[in-house]
Amino acid sequence: MEVVVTQRFEVSADVIWNLLRDFGGIQRWNPGVLESVVVEGEGIGAIRTIGLPGGASLQEKLEAHDDSTRSFSYSFTGKPLLPVEDYLASMTVIPLAESSCEVCWESSFGLGEMTEELARSTVEGIYSGGLEALRKTVEG
Repeated sequence: MEVVVTQRFEVSADVIWNLLRDFGGIQRWNPGVLESVVVEGEGIGAIRTIGLPGGASLQEKLEAHDDSTRSFSYSFTGKPLLPVEDYLASMTVIPLAESSCEVCWESSFGLGEMTEELARSTVEGIYSGGLEALRKTVEG
């Protein structure tokens, strides 16, 4: 299945991309939700381990990164926190005007043990929450 969440921002694409392009910098724009972020390796293939409240953690692998299109893709590695299969997500910053842009956060995955309704609502909730945290970081 596929999930796509897009949100408009009233800042330049460069402002957003300067935050998102740092694979290990997710805590800078998503504070309060993530307890820790540790990155092993550099560039494509780097693994970030994200510590969550309550002791849970998840690992994500950087699959692609392109400054020219302001996008990157990542997959789950290790034991996924969500019981889905073959998860691949991407974030893309799309310029709209000099001081506005959209961020598109999308993914495709197999349902695994989740129903389509539960998977869609869970992933959309994660993306919407993350994009709202990004908004608060850049727009105040």
